[in-house]
Amino acid sequence: MPQSSGSKALAITSLVVRLLTLIFLLASLIVIATDSATMKIDFTEVKIRLKNVYSYRYMVSVAVIGLPYTFLQIPFAVHYACTGKRLGAHDGLLKFEFFGDKVISYLLATGVGAAFGATFDLKKNLDDLERLVRRMNIYGSALLFSEIRSKLDDFFNLAYVSAGLLLLGFLCSGVSSIISSLALSK
Repeated sequence: MPQSSGSKALAITSLVVRLLTLIFLLASLIVIATDSATMKIDFTEVKIRLKNVYSYRYMVSVAVIGLPYTFLQIPFAVHYACTGKRLGAHDGLLKFEFFGDKVISYLLATGVGAAFGATFDLKKNLDDLERLVRRMNIYGSALLFSEIRSKLDDFFNLAYVSAGLLLLGFLCSGVSSIISSLALSK
């Protein structure tokens, strides 16, 4: 039986959003994993990485959980896009996809919220600290702080980029979740 154009479009959309989810999660993970800031203060070197911010660790954790689930779903989406039939279209597999998509979407959403929230708060604290340092007007402190500020701004801006990529992954995962809801309702 030939596949209807609406069904074919849904199958292709399912595959495309699964692939995009995988790409966005992987890109987010790479950006945050490689993000660091190194500052030298007197003779001490301080390096800040994702491990220093618990919210970034959580973001990495949800991306790491989302990657294998999404990777596992891609062969099913390829089969659906090529044949128009869901592989193993029995109730158990459809329910696994339905609930899995919901759980992964919610995890990704919380990871996005944690990363954006922490980055916003940390940058605001940095702004407050800069105002305090400038008000204290200790010789050389403003210059030293501006060097540190620049490096920390770069670190936090990359965290924003990573969180943005995770947000895009969440949105694609949300579309997958809607498509799996439609499959279960048929």
